[in-house]
Amino acid sequence: MQFEVDRQDFHHTRFVESASLDALTDEHVVLELESFAFTANNITYAVAGDMLDYWGFFPAEAPWGRIPVMGIGRVIRSTQDAIPVGGRYFGFYPMADHHVVIASPAREGFVDRSPHRSGHAPAYRSFNRVDDDPAYDPATEGQYLVARGLFITSFLVDDFLGQHDFFGGSSVLVTSASSRTSLALAHRLRERGEQHVVGLTSASNRQFVESTGLYDQVLLYDDIETLDSAVASVVVDMAGNADVLSRIHHHFGDQLRHSCRVGATHHEAGGDVSGLPGPVPEFFFAPAQIKVRSAEWGRDEFDARVGAALAGFIQHATGWMTIQRGKGDTAVDAVYRSTLDGTNDPTVGHILSLVP
Repeated sequence: MQFEVDRQDFHHTRFVESASLDALTDEHVVLELESFAFTANNITYAVAGDMLDYWGFFPAEAPWGRIPVMGIGRVIRSTQDAIPVGGRYFGFYPMADHHVVIASPAREGFVDRSPHRSGHAPAYRSFNRVDDDPAYDPATEGQYLVARGLFITSFLVDDFLGQHDFFGGSSVLVTSASSRTSLALAHRLRERGEQHVVGLTSASNRQFVESTGLYDQVLLYDDIETLDSAVASVVVDMAGNADVLSRIHHHFGDQLRHSCRVGATHHEAGGDVSGLPGPVPEFFFAPAQIKVRSAEWGRDEFDARVGAALAGFIQHATGWMTIQRGKGDTAVDAVYRSTLDGTNDPTVGHILSLVP
């Protein structure tokens, strides 16, 4: 079974039967998708689906699309000794009961070399052995599933800003402060300890955001103009709300040293952000920073740094994230719609499965 979304109307969805496995060849590997996380980050994939070709990960007939999710799949069919049946792998999957790839063994697992994936960055095509991941612990598997996929984006944003000395800014503003990607970024910034980190959020989420202890200051969107506009700052926009970003730019002007666009948790409030005072908003492309650091540090060192940082964030998240598991099409549809509409409880991490 596959969950599909109308690319012109995200509220219009359907479930379709998965393709038959009868015509597969020896080069194909089949994984049963045991479980996957669904967060606001996945809605961002849909919003940026055409711009960044997220719809191209798992093609569907027009006008339908398959939103990528991060999950753990178990190999149920393979003729390759390096990819044994029963092995469990973390990676990008469609929201489905199983997934078929043309697999080539790699150092940490395997890579999908299907023709439609050839233009995508290796980080998006890799499937990594769960048992080899130092950040994985069965006791915190739910937090791992929620955090692992989005954490690397947060790690790389922090690293990018640090590499550029925060563009001369001493304060970092993070919109959609309650989102998991924002919280992971705040964790990295707190570990760095160099900047004053301000989380911007809604009134309904303020208490939760404050309870995490990850931000130096938590403000409502209505209070943006109370910030000291003379303080050199950067903004990391996880919300994708054109009005909020415009207000930040107009308030700080040239004292806003960098404007980094990452997410779209407020996808319904998107809009034109051209012509704003201060720096031109730039969309952050994680694979580019992966390429930079892998070349400088080596892939082993890069993976070790990300793994250690992820383990720290997962441990912190156990204090404020409750895992809720759901199974079947009704559960998947319910979590999808509540996430799309922004009504999810930020303290709950949703883990789903379509396996019968």
